[in-house]
Amino acid sequence: MDTIKIHPADNVIVALRDIKKGESVNYEGSSLIVTEDIKRGHKIATGDIPADSPVIKYGTGIGIATADIKTGSHVHTHNVRTALSERSSYRYEPAFSGLPERTGKTFKGYVRKDGRIGIRNELWIIPTVGCVNSIAEALQRNNRDLVKGSVDGLYAFTHPYGCSQTGDDHETTKRILASLVRHPNAGGVLVLSLGCENLTMEQFKEALGEWDEDRVRFLTCQKSEDELEEGRRLLGELSEYAQGFKREDVDASGLIVGLKCGGSDGLSGITANPTVGRFSDMLISMGGSTVLTEVPEMFGAESMLFNRCRDKEIFDRAVTMVNDFKKYFTDHGQVVYENPSPGNKEGGITTLEDKSCGCVQKGGSAQIADVLKYGEGVRKRGLSLLSGPGNDMVSTTDLSAAGVHMILFTTGRGTPFGAPVPTLKISSNSELYKNKANWIDFNAGDVAGGEETIDEAADRLLELVLSVASGEKTRQELNGYRDIAILKDGVTL
Repeated sequence: MDTIKIHPADNVIVALRDIKKGESVNYEGSSLIVTEDIKRGHKIATGDIPADSPVIKYGTGIGIATADIKTGSHVHTHNVRTALSERSSYRYEPAFSGLPERTGKTFKGYVRKDGRIGIRNELWIIPTVGCVNSIAEALQRNNRDLVKGSVDGLYAFTHPYGCSQTGDDHETTKRILASLVRHPNAGGVLVLSLGCENLTMEQFKEALGEWDEDRVRFLTCQKSEDELEEGRRLLGELSEYAQGFKREDVDASGLIVGLKCGGSDGLSGITANPTVGRFSDMLISMGGSTVLTEVPEMFGAESMLFNRCRDKEIFDRAVTMVNDFKKYFTDHGQVVYENPSPGNKEGGITTLEDKSCGCVQKGGSAQIADVLKYGEGVRKRGLSLLSGPGNDMVSTTDLSAAGVHMILFTTGRGTPFGAPVPTLKISSNSELYKNKANWIDFNAGDVAGGEETIDEAADRLLELVLSVASGEKTRQELNGYRDIAILKDGVTL
């Protein structure tokens, strides 16, 4: 296959390989002569597109032609503009059907005392303030011998916040950090504070609510004669506690998976994202749950999601989520369509609508069961929408705080970073998979060449997800790459 036409209504096709000027390419029983060099992932006009006419991909408009575009021509940023604006109106027109039930599968996870499931049994160090980041890192570095028995690792999640913040930013930091402390992938958590920061230990404990005193310990460095010695003692107690947990068979319905993309290219919406979407439907059919975020990368494709909301109340919350994010942009004097990135454009993505239509493919076809605010945890089985930005580190931290056990991260250009939870990288093209084998766990690129169907790729992905849930390490975990980032909007004192 040289090209693909995604939807019968499209007036463009997508190149599946680099195509030279003058080549004849075939698609769905038709052919055309390419009038200029076209890179893989970029679009070709299947007929003349007059200026001011819509460019159609995924069966919907992804932009407006800024000049007459001839058959066989390259369709991209030089001759297409976005059609988005800050103002949109939405109507609830339900369009969904139930998913067929699938035979359940199992994985080997950790069952916590409160019944929640973890897929890792790690020790986490959570600083409440950036002032103690170096102490957290020293505790991680100096106590690796405590990783033994069933304990899977020891990690510190540093950040620059927790002090000199006011209002919503202060609440956001507190909420995200408290949610991470509660995450079931951590068999034991040491909360590390300085002692004079805005986010006091008393405030943090209040935000945390009830906690298991065997699983969560607290250390205020200014009140300790030797914080490294006391930190080791507390981590030793947490290690002993965590070693009491062993993997056991757990039904796949207990699995919660986050859905994310980054460094996308023109194949992401054709190979990797639809594969993840099909996987999402499969997991939900088994009673499991998935979470889709990146609200700015829903702009232009939000109606595809809105009409899958289970009822009007969820639809209204989804609309509010999108409109609130648009207001966030305009309050800062930014247009809502300041996207895609230079790397996205190099890979063939032309407008935000183009990017968004590919992005939402990760959500499959399931009904939307819930809409979550930034920092809120998953409440319902099925597919949830989570408010959060597109930024990779901020959004994966948001997903982790929501309680996902792992994140499926699709990419066309590659990225090495990782979230607090296992971050499984999925390449949209085979070249990336071959060139960055130290980053990429799964190749969806064979879908583009016809070697594998989306269903076959999704079946293969499901088995890998269950293996990772049972303890197989992702490339990100093997590399030791883990970071968090927290959304900031206001004043720094």
